[in-house]
Amino acid sequence: MLDFGKKFSNFCFLDNHDYRFDKSYDFIAGCGVASSVIFGEKNNLESVNQFKEENNDWIFGHVSYDLKNEIEDLSSNNKDGIGFPDFYFFVPEIIFILSKETVKIGVQENMDANKIFEEIVSIIPGKKVCEKPSLKSRFSKKEYLQTVEKLQQHILRGDCYEICFCQEFFAEHIQIEAVSVFKRLCEISPNPFSAFYKLDKKYLMCASPERFLKKTGKALISQPIKGTSKRLDKNIEGEKHQLQIDEKERAENVMIVDLVRNDLSKICEEGTVSVKEFQKIYSFPQVHQMISTIQGRLRENVSFGEILSATFPMGSMTGAPKKRVMELIEKYEKTKRGLFSGTVGYINPDGDFDFNVVIRSILYNENSGYLSIQAGSAITAKSIAEKEYEECNVKMQPLFQTLM
Repeated sequence: MLDFGKKFSNFCFLDNHDYRFDKSYDFIAGCGVASSVIFGEKNNLESVNQFKEENNDWIFGHVSYDLKNEIEDLSSNNKDGIGFPDFYFFVPEIIFILSKETVKIGVQENMDANKIFEEIVSIIPGKKVCEKPSLKSRFSKKEYLQTVEKLQQHILRGDCYEICFCQEFFAEHIQIEAVSVFKRLCEISPNPFSAFYKLDKKYLMCASPERFLKKTGKALISQPIKGTSKRLDKNIEGEKHQLQIDEKERAENVMIVDLVRNDLSKICEEGTVSVKEFQKIYSFPQVHQMISTIQGRLRENVSFGEILSATFPMGSMTGAPKKRVMELIEKYEKTKRGLFSGTVGYINPDGDFDFNVVIRSILYNENSGYLSIQAGSAITAKSIAEKEYEECNVKMQPLFQTLM
């Protein structure tokens, strides 16, 4: 499927790797473009609503972190080596929905699903072509530690309570074969919200464990992650218990639960926003994560654009209060986040949708040869800068290993 899809200018491939997180589909993908909408000077969230209304069909696409500037009076002036637009949505020419028992192929007119299936099963996967990149960091370790201390001064002054601070590793003028890299990433780090996303010559290879938002009927859920520990596989239950009782990690999670409850209350019926699951520990290939599930019932006639305005960017990738920490993120980070800490997903013909959080990802611009990896952690008053630096390395390790 990946080798078939990569020949299209646009391709979105979403795989849950058999995790059960209120799942919608085991696997879903869209190839080619029947129609699309892209962010531009005359495009905003109203254009997304209009596109959705005009296309009662499957829609795939993304929203980049920097759409924040459309939602709030903010700006993004740091370096952007990848170049994804602030949003892009498309109706695919071909859609695939897979389970263990069935393969469903939906096509536009004048296309033959049987021929497509035959072509896919006859493909011999290409050889891996990947130049090992020499990754450089935007921050030295000393600079990172000093920046964490500056952010903690903002917290002590009352500017914010928690801030997700990210750093970038990057390489320039390299050549990789993106599908091969994604296949290897899935072998090393299979996660429930994995995605391979291609937009022209820009690529996302994503091994995300986190859901941003899922809508089913009027039910809306968000599953933010806050709280991380390294998985050592020596005593899994003991490792999970240590994360469960860690005061700093629990405080992070409490803050994000409050923030998401507030976001959902803007668009949900009064009294329906609740915490379905609080601080449950889930295990993934490299880490244990503390996840809470917040749910609500959407009010009547709330548009997709209004849902984004109320909830995006996701609080797990900003901190609290949102607007102030996004100003600090712009001041102290050295890279424009772009699609990192944005979201990729789909909307079905009934208007239901499922979108991930773009973390644990490799981004690549084939035209320029620029490759980017970013990772962050939540800085609080109780943070120890060395431990935050180590947490970023733990999150990046499978990405480094993929590119070795």
